[in-house]
Amino acid sequence: MKHVPVAELMAKKGEAIGTSEWITVDQAMIDKFADATGDHQFIHVDPEAAKLTPFGGTIAHGFLTLSLFPLLFEKSDALRAEGVKMGVNYGGNKVRFLAPVRSGKRVRGHFKLLDLEEKRPGQYQQTVEFTVEIEGEDKPALIAEWISQFFV
Repeated sequence: MKHVPVAELMAKKGEAIGTSEWITVDQAMIDKFADATGDHQFIHVDPEAAKLTPFGGTIAHGFLTLSLFPLLFEKSDALRAEGVKMGVNYGGNKVRFLAPVRSGKRVRGHFKLLDLEEKRPGQYQQTVEFTVEIEGEDKPALIAEWISQFFV
């Protein structure tokens, strides 16, 4: 993790700013997410029934994969602005779920800074392209444009 002045981060618009460590998406994580969201569809929580699907086993919820953004960002070497006191999610421009994350697979995040602007003094809005790579697979799990704001 590298903290840089906001102006230096702004100069990185359009560039990759970091990659995370690999993390394992295991059945325990999937089950906890199912409990937290109430989404207990069998393709997520019933390994025996899920074996009979084209997935060949359970898969992570798409929203679970999306929700890994903060964890993967924290476990990355991505550039961050110095002096941030608080950050908040603002929303997303687009999210595309491209490939399922099978239980037991490892994923990592890639981060590209699409935009960063000062909204008012000390308040910045950034748009980051977030790509989740699945280890050993050609197609990413998802690509999202995520917007957040931070305050310095």
